Amino acid sequence: MFVRVCSSEGEDYHFEEITVPMGPVGKSPIQPAMGITFYHGQPGDLHDWHNAPWRQYVITLSGQVEFTIGDGPVKRLGPGDLLLAENLTDRGDITRVADTKPRISVAIPLA
Repeated sequence: MFVRVCSSEGEDYHFEEITVPMGPVGKSPIQPAMGITFYHGQPGDLHDWHNAPWRQYVITLSGQVEFTIGDGPVKRLGPGDLLLAENLTDRGDITRVADTKPRISVAIPLA
């Protein structure tokens, strides 16, 4: 699943499913990135309201995570799911490791 968390003018943040554009050989165009970071979260880890530090892709490699935005929409992502985080202002989101196993993810900040 590919999900984007974003806002439209005058609206709260919302989730929308997206498709990554693919070229003729089933590969997306190269996107400029600033680097890569890995995260290892323990079951029950909770990051209260926070914003993404920059536009970034967050890919869950193992475990499960729940993202809560605005007044309660929740999206659960698991291995192989990708989130495009564009919630840079306002309340942001709550992130919680929602599994009995640790969650390992990778974040790729976009340039």
